[in-house]
Amino acid sequence: MKNFSLKDKVAIVTGAAGLIGKSFCEALKDAGAQVIATDINTNEDLNNYFFQYSDITNELSVQQLANNIIETFGKIDILVNNAAINDMFEDPKSTYELSKFENYPLELWNRSINVNLTGTFICSKIIGKEMLKNGKGSIINIASTYGINAPDQSLYKNKEDEQIFFKPPAYSASKGGVIMLTKFMAAYWGKSGIRVNTLSPGGVENGQDEFFINNYSKKTPLNRMATVDDYKGAIVFLASDASSYMTGANLIIDGGWTTW
Repeated sequence: MKNFSLKDKVAIVTGAAGLIGKSFCEALKDAGAQVIATDINTNEDLNNYFFQYSDITNELSVQQLANNIIETFGKIDILVNNAAINDMFEDPKSTYELSKFENYPLELWNRSINVNLTGTFICSKIIGKEMLKNGKGSIINIASTYGINAPDQSLYKNKEDEQIFFKPPAYSASKGGVIMLTKFMAAYWGKSGIRVNTLSPGGVENGQDEFFINNYSKKTPLNRMATVDDYKGAIVFLASDASSYMTGANLIIDGGWTTW
């Protein structure tokens, strides 16, 4: 079991103020890591961690983050590229029309690609460079089942069987890109001692409409959505020496959602 220990390891979690991000921080800390929680937003739940502001779409901001961590802790062992966004439509009345592929705004496409994919690239490039100096490291990119399978748009039908929303294309495209970027970096850095893997989670229950929770659960062999705690074991496994012969892989934790 000692291979699961993260004692004396320094870990960064981006998007730490988010629902899964906070859970990742907790799991890594419980395994013994010094956790640096970073986000563009603040959250009082992160007071137990070394919090650093950063904008992952800005190279200067990420470089400053890396510099601060190296100055304080001397190294970086683990990077969890968790930061991401889901589309939010300003006018709820226009959500149905704007979420249609035919009407989907280029502005929203660019924003999702910039955060979900380009942000992963920037953080990996800058922080991976620090890992190269030590000849080892573990980078974990958080993708999604929607980066593997296309969204089932029927999940977004209400009790009256009315389509109220379409899962837009940018989320799937960006998360699919994250999976391929993982493979690229794993092959590129393999001989340098840096492992790069993907964790693809399924949907997490978080106060969604009852019809959506029911629709999603029916499509899942385990017949439920995930809780935030369902991913704690996976993140520690990928961060630790327990996965020392694993790189370029996509670990799917989805209750069986992608089997159907």
